[in-house]
Amino acid sequence: MNTAAHQPYQTPHMAIHPLHSVFLAGILPLFLGALLTDIAYYQTYQIQWSNFASWMIAGGLVFAGLALLCGIIGMFRVNAGGKLYVGLILATWIIGFINALVHAKDVWASMPLGLILSVIVMLLACVATAVRFSHRSTGGVQ
Repeated sequence: MNTAAHQPYQTPHMAIHPLHSVFLAGILPLFLGALLTDIAYYQTYQIQWSNFASWMIAGGLVFAGLALLCGIIGMFRVNAGGKLYVGLILATWIIGFINALVHAKDVWASMPLGLILSVIVMLLACVATAVRFSHRSTGGVQ
């Protein structure tokens, strides 16, 4: 007799909600753009590159904050886990906020610390995205 037929039907749940994935995927191009514009400013000393970086960091913080909120809500779902992911995205947001404060200073005072923080934030964002998207949840019979 097949025992799988007698188990109650379980609906498979998604590993990541589509809205959450949009927020999470949105932080990568914004923080990457901030890093690239910081590199451009470091090489050319054109002030507009620093302005671009400031705006991209602000956008990345909005998306990271929404992804963090989705991650915290997702921790309460059945079998969601995700404490490592929430810790990584929280660290990304905190260091990104510090990076935004550094970029708010005078342009000459923001380098090279702004560039170093942009590299760290980009690496954290990549690791957080990889950790979250690599999580597979079957939801059904294992």
